[in-house]
Amino acid sequence: MAAPDHSPTDHRLGLILVAVSTLAWSTAGLFTRAIHEDLLTVIVWRGLFGSLGLLTVLITRQGWGGLRSFARLGRAGWLYAAISGTGMLCYITALRETSIAHVAIIYAVVPFLTAGLAWAMLGDRPSRASIIASLLAFAGAVIMVGLGHDGTLLGDFLTLIMTLGMALMVVIARKHPTIPTLPAGITSALLSVIACLPFAGTLAPAPDQFLLLAGFGLVNSTVGFALFLVGSTRIAPIETALLGALEAPIAPLWVWLVFGETPDPATLLGAAVVFSAVFWHITRQYRRG
Repeated sequence: MAAPDHSPTDHRLGLILVAVSTLAWSTAGLFTRAIHEDLLTVIVWRGLFGSLGLLTVLITRQGWGGLRSFARLGRAGWLYAAISGTGMLCYITALRETSIAHVAIIYAVVPFLTAGLAWAMLGDRPSRASIIASLLAFAGAVIMVGLGHDGTLLGDFLTLIMTLGMALMVVIARKHPTIPTLPAGITSALLSVIACLPFAGTLAPAPDQFLLLAGFGLVNSTVGFALFLVGSTRIAPIETALLGALEAPIAPLWVWLVFGETPDPATLLGAAVVFSAVFWHITRQYRRG
């Protein structure tokens, strides 16, 4: 179901932006595998580089006057930032505690959760096709997690918390379109830094690790979050979530290509189901538009 208040061109732009943001976000497992610093150090440096990158985006788009938008976060904006920051803590921890495939695939239930939350909170009843596509994506996640044997209970639970948080963020942004989302994103990154800084193992990582930490923050956080914030306001919540579900098959693919972690048959089968659900829904949307 396309967002009713945007033109077809604007809607297509939203699809593209959210798709590219998903690609950027899918590199989280890749960076986590490559970085050998302790977990809290990773979160601190990712948050610092991510917030600096997003701040640069804010000033580029709105000038220095854009800094005044931090004063307009309001209750919904602070809630959005708090959920985002908490979700990131759960996410990066889960990447260390369980397999990349499990983290990515559990995240594929976002469409299922988002559809229900959007219906309950916004009265935004999804179309039958959207429900079918969401259930197919959910089925792909069940196949990959239920038939796989490389996950842990703690890691999977943290991933589920992060997934619920992302669904809430999508719906909150839709319900409160006036939230200054870039300041909210910057605030969420800084909240994670403040929470972890006292416990970080080192503030002087080796040069190669420093570059990886910078890439983690700038690519995964800045590019991913900035494009998501701009794109998600142009399309319906269910479409945002469905495109985000593509992270499930893409994230393990990065790790397989770079580190040789071969996905098992359940991962491949579940990935095929998720891809099919997303592309069927988007193709059908274009045919109707």
